[in-house]
Amino acid sequence: MLRTAACGFGSLALADILQAAEKIDARLPGAVPKAKRVIFLFMAGGPSQQDLFDPKEFIRKKHGEKIDSPLRKEVTQIGTEKFLALAEAAPVKARGQSGMMVSDLLPHLSSVVDDICLLRGMNADNPQHASATNQFHTGVFTEVRPSMGAWISYGLGTENKNLPSFVSIHAPGVRTYGSGFLPADHQGTPLTVPLDPKTLPIENLRNASASDEIQRKRMELTRRQNQRLVDELHGDRNMEGMIQNMELAFRMQTTTPQLVDISKESKETLALYGIGDKDADKQGRACLLARKLSESGVRFVQVTMDGWDHHGDIRGNLPRLCKQTDQPVAGLLKDLKQRGLLKDTLVLWSGEFGRTPWSQDLSGTAPIAKHGREHQPESFCAWMAGGGVKGGLTYGETDHMGYRVVNGKVHIHDLHATMLHLLGLDHTRLTWRHLGRDFRLTDVHGSVVKEILA
Repeated sequence: MLRTAACGFGSLALADILQAAEKIDARLPGAVPKAKRVIFLFMAGGPSQQDLFDPKEFIRKKHGEKIDSPLRKEVTQIGTEKFLALAEAAPVKARGQSGMMVSDLLPHLSSVVDDICLLRGMNADNPQHASATNQFHTGVFTEVRPSMGAWISYGLGTENKNLPSFVSIHAPGVRTYGSGFLPADHQGTPLTVPLDPKTLPIENLRNASASDEIQRKRMELTRRQNQRLVDELHGDRNMEGMIQNMELAFRMQTTTPQLVDISKESKETLALYGIGDKDADKQGRACLLARKLSESGVRFVQVTMDGWDHHGDIRGNLPRLCKQTDQPVAGLLKDLKQRGLLKDTLVLWSGEFGRTPWSQDLSGTAPIAKHGREHQPESFCAWMAGGGVKGGLTYGETDHMGYRVVNGKVHIHDLHATMLHLLGLDHTRLTWRHLGRDFRLTDVHGSVVKEILA
């Protein structure tokens, strides 16, 4: 049966019908994928690269002094009109055999730097949280497009028919896990880490019927009604995706409760992630669940760790966020590695942008010790591990004040292209025809960053 989409503009073109009938093969010819799955650790709010990975001697020497603004004269940033240099909150030192620069605020990550590839020349296009977050997740910051997890699900399919191919833990918004114009079965499943046995990790997952038999009958009735509608419309990929999602949800009622149960994990594993620690417990549970989901066949797992938007008192707030996330993130890498999963699991850590080397004082009267930093998409840091990237490599360089990328720039589109390449997909061929044109995650941009490939 040819599958078409019903919409208010009439029938789709023949190319759209053929697109729906035959899935695009975007695999790289003759290539063996380095990665089979992705875990994306999203630091929502924009972590400060200068405080964590990219300190500047010029800024340190000028701390508290006025520096020349690199901004255009017509650009105004609230609370930064003094342009006072703000040195890093804690010492940033060379770590591991690679000598990678990492802050004292990240002692656990410092122990695994030889497994990560640090990108110090990241670049985005928008200084606003919502728009920058959308661009990082979907490739654009204005339109509604499929998220990268949905694109990867579409390109690779699922490894476990009883679990979704894409799960978003503590999702920052529906657009970050939505499927856009792709079939609905590629949309991410939002999940909340259960902190007690009574908390449902996924909304509406529990069987509300009197018995499994009654629920099965209700499901079958709904399926027949939906299928009749699909037949009347001569095919509707969104409706078909909804039917598949309902069947998946039914199967998940059996598999998911056991999967999210961490009570059977060893004490050593729980301690590795910081579970039980007053600071790291929540994110430790999220990272452990990400490992369990990935190990069980989920293609793309996203874990959002928010709170990194430090416009004020960064020296007081940044250590707190690092205590919450450092051990869980490093524990995840160690756990994946000891289980033999890191070699084909691509782990990505990043925020939507970085923060300025000059300080921000929203009150106008606070001492510099209580200042924060403004948004900076011009340059920031991200890192990747496993899945075919070079461990222990620092790639990219910024100018003397840490504002512009001067070498090794990696735009969001380049990052997406590289991720798909490591998964064995050609980002220029992973397309979906919509409204008369072929769309892709990287739009018309993006180049694979070959220098970081193992």
